[in-house]
Order: sequence, then structure tokens, then C-alpha cells
Amino acid sequence: MAKVYYVGDWAVLTGPWFAESPFQNAMKGVEIFNYGTWLKEALEAGGHTVASVPSWDFYKLPPGAYERILADHDVIVFSDVEGKLFQLAPHFFDREKFGRAVLTFPDRMRLTIEAVRAGKGLMLLGGWYSFTGEQGKGGWGRTLLKDVMPVTCLDHEDLVESTEGYHPRATAAGTRRFAGIDLDSCPPILGYNQVRVKPTAERLIDLAETGDPLLVLGREGAGRILCYTSDPAPHWGCNIVFWEHYARFFSRALELVVPGAGT
Repeated sequence: MAKVYYVGDWAVLTGPWFAESPFQNAMKGVEIFNYGTWLKEALEAGGHTVASVPSWDFYKLPPGAYERILADHDVIVFSDVEGKLFQLAPHFFDREKFGRAVLTFPDRMRLTIEAVRAGKGLMLLGGWYSFTGEQGKGGWGRTLLKDVMPVTCLDHEDLVESTEGYHPRATAAGTRRFAGIDLDSCPPILGYNQVRVKPTAERLIDLAETGDPLLVLGREGAGRILCYTSDPAPHWGCNIVFWEHYARFFSRALELVVPGAGT
């Protein structure tokens, strides 16, 4: 069974805010919520071990910490996290360090890609801050990921959303990969990131209403990269997290990139 490091799908909820006088206002609550609970529990139900990490904890990792994480885990999952998490480090904004030393830090995107090429698995999941993202905030196509992902990001905002939703439709390859899982019973997916599939990639699932890809598998060196272009958590996934096959579906998806997975 795989050891998984899952970054993203957390949120800090604040409020409500009260205007109590012309001079005073107050916030009456703060809650940290893990929207990744559903995916974590789904993968753990399949026997895997999952560390679910908020994006701000990943961002604050000191030099050397991510290298140890990569060495200790089989699959890395990024969901709804922007490219800046890889490209920036907190110490770049520490003015006390300015001028005392040349500030550079290990490139976590390069480290991730090198780990995949050496045999680790990578899952890239959708959201407003994934792929190109809302107003380009995802920015994955501006990072080293562009050369190894099995999909190509758009050069403009890629969100496709509908209150009526979209439904998965397996390709021939996807029917074989997900045999025994009734995709027709999947409830509506409320949005996704639009991408283009690279010619060398294995297209597994499309969306029936648009024909756009939902699940794409690629290979990079000894490792594999899986792109799921919607969100495994609310809000895009607020229906599918209660789908009877949710755990089986994402466990099967994970198994496609676990080191040593079959062809």
C-alpha cells in the first residue's frame, strides 16, 4: 500500500463580522476546515496512508524538509494549490535577511519532477487554483510542470462551470482501467479546469456534455502523473464526495501512479 502526501483543499473560514457601532466592528469566529477529508478517508479506506497538509504548511517548509518528504512517500498529491507555492519561500520576504546573504532556496518543482522521474507517483487535481486557474492564478503552465504534465494548460482562465453540472464518460482505456465502477451513477460535477491532452498521454475519462478531459494519465521517466481536472472536494465536488463509488474511484486512480503499478 502507498504512503501519500496530499497538499491542498484546506480553508480558513472567518466571521461573521458585526458592525457594532460607527467606530467598532468585530469578527465573532474563526474555523479551519479541511475540505480534503473526503479524499483522505477514501484513500485510507483502500489501505493507503495519507498525510493531509494545508497549503500554508507546505509553503513554510524549511530547506531540506521537502526532500525528506519526497524520500518518505510513494505518491504526492497537489489539489487546488497555485504555482507560487513552489516558486516562492517565506524567507524571500524577511527583510532582516536582505543583504546578509544571497537568498536562494531549493526549487520544489524541480525536486518533485526529479522524484517522479526516479519512480514516484504524482496526482494533480483541479480547482480554482490548479492548472491555469481563476484569472491565471494557478499558473502551473508557467512552471516546470508544463514539460511533464500529460496535459497542456490554457493561456487564459480555464474554469468551466455550470450549476447543472457535467457527467464523466469513460474512454475505451478508461473502461478497462475502471472496470466494475459504474461511472453512469456519478452525480453531477459542478466545474473543471479545461486543458488539452498531449499526444503521448492516455485519455481515460471525458465529460459527456463538452468532450473535455477529466482524467488523463502520463509517464515521465520511471514515474507516472495523473491529472484529474475537477476538484475531489467541494464546491465542484460537493456531490461526488457522497457518491457510493467515490472511495473506489479515487483509490483506483491512485493505484495508477503508485510505484510499481502495472501497465
